[in-house]
Amino acid sequence: MSHTGSPDSPGATHRARRATTTGYPPDDWQLLVRLPGRVIVAASSAGPDNPVRAVTEGLAGLDGIAAGRSFDSELVRAVVAAIYAESDDGQSAPVRTGDVDAGLTELLRACRTAVGTLTRHADPADSAAYRQWVQSVAARVCRAAGSDGRPRPFGDPVDPDQRRVLDQLGEALGLRPAG
Repeated sequence: MSHTGSPDSPGATHRARRATTTGYPPDDWQLLVRLPGRVIVAASSAGPDNPVRAVTEGLAGLDGIAAGRSFDSELVRAVVAAIYAESDDGQSAPVRTGDVDAGLTELLRACRTAVGTLTRHADPADSAAYRQWVQSVAARVCRAAGSDGRPRPFGDPVDPDQRRVLDQLGEALGLRPAG
């Protein structure tokens, strides 16, 4: 991890992004940039289908992505900057699909691939920060709303399907032992 300045200071985001992306092949970098959005979709898809809940969870996930701007990791800040830059390129956001299990299986595979990419290219502290940040995005989504779509009271447990997603995601990201 490095301390090149606030992510909001002039030029800091550009310098961090330039310095961080040069060590990654383009496909690996795209994987790291797109993974947080895919995590939002998977974590939201695991719960009951409720339009209000989907919006609440989606906003919580976006808030989790934005929180990466203040991480003490050049990699996380660079990924967040790339996500924001990509949001202006006209590409559509991922959508909720009917086959939740197939989507989750693919996401977990992508997480394992991302861990391999981080092992090859990232500083261990940046790798850990990125993996923890991605997990925190999923946790924000899962804790955002109850089945009725209203904000979940503090301390209320997440739905069992979402707990399963969080557990599997933690394993795939190498943050918890396989169980």
